[in-house]
Formats: sequence, C-alpha cells, structure tokens
Amino acid sequence: QVQLVESGGGSVQPGDSLMLSCVASGHTFTRLAMGWFRQAPGKERQFVASMSWNDGATHYSGSVKGRFAMFRDNGRNTVYLEMNSLRAEDTAVYYCGASTLAGLLYTSADFSFWGQGTQVTVSS
Repeated sequence: QVQLVESGGGSVQPGDSLMLSCVASGHTFTRLAMGWFRQAPGKERQFVASMSWNDGATHYSGSVKGRFAMFRDNGRNTVYLEMNSLRAEDTAVYYCGASTLAGLLYTSADFSFWGQGTQVTVSS
C-alpha cells in the first residue's frame, strides 16, 4: 500500500510562487509514476502534471505549462510541484497521486493512490 503526504500549500497573491511536496512510502519509489491534480470547489478533479517512472518523461496541462514544473528526488522519495506566476484560477486543493502503471498518465483513473490534499489559495 502506497502512502502519500503532501505539504507546501498556502495563501499567496497573484504572481507569487509556491512549492508543493509529496512524500511517498510503501513502495519502491523509482517504480511509481507520480501525478499532481487539483480540485476547485464544485468542479471535478483536474489533471495538472505527471511524470512516468520508466523514462522520467513529464507532461503538463495547457493551463499550467510554462508556469509549473514537476520534478522528483528519488533519494528522498519525494515529488515536487514548483508553481510560479500563480493566478486566481489556480486556487484549488492539490492532490498527489501515485501509480504503478508505465508511461505518461493523464487521468485520475490511472492513479490508484492519493494523498490527503493541500490547499492553495491565490487571492489579492
């Protein structure tokens, strides 16, 4: 069973930056595909970014590409989401997901394990 714990959320102003972290345990981290999703009130969970375990490829949603960066530290069993130039529409609960599937994953159904989420609020 994979356990995921996110941290790093908070309240910031438009244009600010935040770094989210997700620590994984319970499985060989280098064999886990990792993803970040977000869910705003009243909306469905939305794909943000993912990274495959087999070749390290990353993919971003169009709304965050060029502003967000996802990377992993295998020595710390941790994946990060660096968020820059934050906008009000980035406000949501951000979830870290993990999957044993190979390749780039884009949908929440591909991820079997989830963290508890961390709130990100962008407001002036």
